[in-house]
Amino acid sequence: MTQDAGLRDMAGQTESVVDGNVGWIYLDNPARLNAISLAMWKGIGDALARFEAEPSIKCVVIIGRGGKAFASGADISEFEKRRSSAADIARYDEVARTTSEKLQDFSKPTIAAIEGYCIGGGLALALLCDLRIATVDARFAIPAAKLGLGYDYRGIQRLVEVVGATAAKHIFFTAAQFDADRALRLGLLNDIVAKGELDGCIRKLGAMIAANAPLTMAAAKLCINAAVSDSEMRDTDACNRAVEACFASEDYAEGRRAFAEKRKPQFKGC
Repeated sequence: MTQDAGLRDMAGQTESVVDGNVGWIYLDNPARLNAISLAMWKGIGDALARFEAEPSIKCVVIIGRGGKAFASGADISEFEKRRSSAADIARYDEVARTTSEKLQDFSKPTIAAIEGYCIGGGLALALLCDLRIATVDARFAIPAAKLGLGYDYRGIQRLVEVVGATAAKHIFFTAAQFDADRALRLGLLNDIVAKGELDGCIRKLGAMIAANAPLTMAAAKLCINAAVSDSEMRDTDACNRAVEACFASEDYAEGRRAFAEKRKPQFKGC
């Protein structure tokens, strides 16, 4: 696979890289265990916009650098500067909210590759991805109750979608850390891998996803997200249009031909 040189955010805390048909977003603030700064929220959002607009990108991975954390939460060290006034708080929250919505609504499959700490805002970021793969040493928590802060509805809704109401209450009420085995049992994770095997596992999974029909995956993601959304926000007409577009596509014809010819299909997303 070919790999481009990548793009960094202005603060140097995220990097986006294209490797074949997979886009990678690296959280690169290891000195703070990849605690998410305002620049990182913006960098993630910019990378998502870039990858959404590039037809050759079929799948996106978010991963932390440094080997000790996916993301340890918000970068509280910058709060005095970035969240000290009402205007600053509104701007910070707008950037984080916009990026979160981009990730939640992203049309292509997304994977959180988790090593080490995945805490607070880091876990919220991982939950916005479609799939989550973690190493055996991964640790999870939402410590909001230890900090006295409120947690917005959308973030809690997403946690409930993934683990259910009872488990979500336990996670919030105790604010305690839990390990990868428990996260897997709760349904928070799709799989656990040995330490040192995360990169290879994610590359294999990304390649498997990238080989499939983009329109089919986009339609499936749209329908699945609609199925777990609030009923008044459920756009079944959009779901039906997406499914119809699959049957009208060149990829559907290619899939039928490839099946008849007993070869791998070459999908183009049209």
